[in-house]
Amino acid sequence: MLDKLIIQKTLRVPASTGPAGDGRPVARQLDAALLDVGFSASRALLEHIGTLAPAPAMDLAATVVSAVRELVGDHVQHNAYFIGFPDDVPDTVEFWMERLRAAVLAGGGAATDGQLREAVTSGGVNLLALPGYGTYQHSHAELLAAHDDLVTAAGDRLSLLRLGDTVEVEATRLYLALAGSSVPLGEADLAILGELAVACVDEAQPGAVPVRENRAVLNGIRLVLGRPLITVDTTTDVLRLACQVSAGDVSLATPTRFRAFRRPERRMLMAALDEVVGASPGKLGDVVRYAERWKRLGERLHPHEYGQWPYAQEVFTVARGERRAPGLAGRAEAAIRAGAVGPAASVLSAAPGLLLRSADRLLRLASASERAAVVEAVTGALGSASGRVLLSLREHVDNRSTPASARMYVNRSRRAWVGPDERPPLPADLVAELSSLLDVEISARLPALERPLVVDPEVLDVALPLSGKATDCGFAVLPRGSRSSVSGELLRFFMYWRQASRRTDYDLSVLLLDDGFHTAGQVSWTNYRHEDVVHSGDFTDATDGATEFIDVPLTVGGRYVVPQVHIYAGESFDEVTESMFGYQTRTRDQRGAPFDARTVRARSQLRGQGRIALPVVFAKGERGWQAVWLHLYLPGWPSFNRVEDNRFNTADRVRALMERRYLTMSYLLDRWRTRAEVRAWDGRLPDEPVTFVGVEVPEGLPDGSEAYTLDRLGELIP
Repeated sequence: MLDKLIIQKTLRVPASTGPAGDGRPVARQLDAALLDVGFSASRALLEHIGTLAPAPAMDLAATVVSAVRELVGDHVQHNAYFIGFPDDVPDTVEFWMERLRAAVLAGGGAATDGQLREAVTSGGVNLLALPGYGTYQHSHAELLAAHDDLVTAAGDRLSLLRLGDTVEVEATRLYLALAGSSVPLGEADLAILGELAVACVDEAQPGAVPVRENRAVLNGIRLVLGRPLITVDTTTDVLRLACQVSAGDVSLATPTRFRAFRRPERRMLMAALDEVVGASPGKLGDVVRYAERWKRLGERLHPHEYGQWPYAQEVFTVARGERRAPGLAGRAEAAIRAGAVGPAASVLSAAPGLLLRSADRLLRLASASERAAVVEAVTGALGSASGRVLLSLREHVDNRSTPASARMYVNRSRRAWVGPDERPPLPADLVAELSSLLDVEISARLPALERPLVVDPEVLDVALPLSGKATDCGFAVLPRGSRSSVSGELLRFFMYWRQASRRTDYDLSVLLLDDGFHTAGQVSWTNYRHEDVVHSGDFTDATDGATEFIDVPLTVGGRYVVPQVHIYAGESFDEVTESMFGYQTRTRDQRGAPFDARTVRARSQLRGQGRIALPVVFAKGERGWQAVWLHLYLPGWPSFNRVEDNRFNTADRVRALMERRYLTMSYLLDRWRTRAEVRAWDGRLPDEPVTFVGVEVPEGLPDGSEAYTLDRLGELIP
């Protein structure tokens, strides 16, 4: 349903085209219902609903409430194992003894407390198989009845929903923004793009689709519908397209099992290949990198049947190894192995993006006499590379003055590895020179602003969204490396999952680290309490869904609080029907049920390759507590992952991320200060139209203003 998708993605509600009438009672009901989940409707939205007839007004209101409840995770019931959580949570060993005593009594036997304690602590009992362990002992209604109502606090979240245009206009706007994005999209946004591409296939199309994965999604729709393909200019574009329509990986990170293609589809793919190679035979060099996949694709395309396209047939000749076609990367690598770093840089100059991504290695390997040639080649490539590559290199250079304590590698699936940083640092004068060159080029690319730029200080520490693959989708989720302030007195983490077909046991845990990133304590299913940090109880089955909570008072000892989700048994994060992580903030006297949407600050999906998820870390610094987004997945073990077994791996990754300097919105806005009037948002509405950059759009901006919020920050990448 496009309406719901647009609301969740943009916090704009598409205007209804239903008949007019008196929908004011519905508008009042909607306003009250939204407040219960931490949202409010703008005046324009309430007035619009008030002018609709009751039936379309109710339909629109129901869609809005359903969309925002899903957004913050309120569409499922969040029950806790211990009905009184965070109070009345027993000592871990005492709880296991109580379960063991129940098992003994159920069997008609008897045992002393000493015998039970010895059985528990000796490890001779399967604790997870004890009667009543890991399953709900009360209903969700009973849980709610056991808790007082939440006491409203001034700091509770209130997110504004605004009125948009009709669903057709909003869908086209979102489609053009996603398709024309200058940064790669995450998996969820690629799926949204595919859905919108079908709906908008006959509407206005983007003038350019710079990201090749986006291009593959659009062309996949067009191939199936028999429409002309758009902007296919490399052989790899055709391979991505074949992967897309085969429900495979358009990033080419993993192999795809190609489906059978209809004859019209085979003709379109072969014609596209023939045009690419015919225009530039040198692009056959790209084939070698994915030779095995091209051979598998050839089995589906039957290229020998299409003699009218001889250039396309050459692609499969190269893939089979019957013809040599060295690519740029291969020629550059051969020059480097021969010790000719300067000539290698010259070869890579034909591919500016590849040259800039290789700049660090070339500069480290270059002799004193060759370094100037490499810098000259890099300087010449700056004007042709994408803004995303320039910003990535600028961030990289900023971290190369000194060796890192640990070097973290993160792939497109957000899987993380850590190793020693054995690279020698780049000389300080070289770092300064490259930084200056990049600053000048980036500044020159920023669009001129006709209106004053008003900036919410909350957005300054948001990392530049250089890739949608460095984040998970959800509500108020920020790119990896972003920081946001944490208010309140209590952090409450929640993790929900619902298994698809087999018993699945996820475990929410918290690791506490000190200033030196050493373990200062942990809370998990094996340890329900540490100081005032409390676990809500362990679930081992999620047939109908299960939720685990952990409360962390912000007076806790330690410098870093690291929530994590371990797969103890069962389905992966990509296999379960649904899984999510989020956090709430509360004051100590708010009480209320364990989950309340009004206190949810952020909620992210858990969808990644790995058996351990590290969504975010909370760090205590000079400005108080901050949430620092990680979006990392660790390989872990196939089963039985526990926080105790991953303390060092987790600490290494947290340290690598915390010590890295990320390029934030503050950097980009500083570049604008020399070209436009930049003001800090102080809560007072301006008298003239402005360009607003912030986490959320304030209500009442003057007509003619334009707002860039979290969903649009990528559009500011030059």
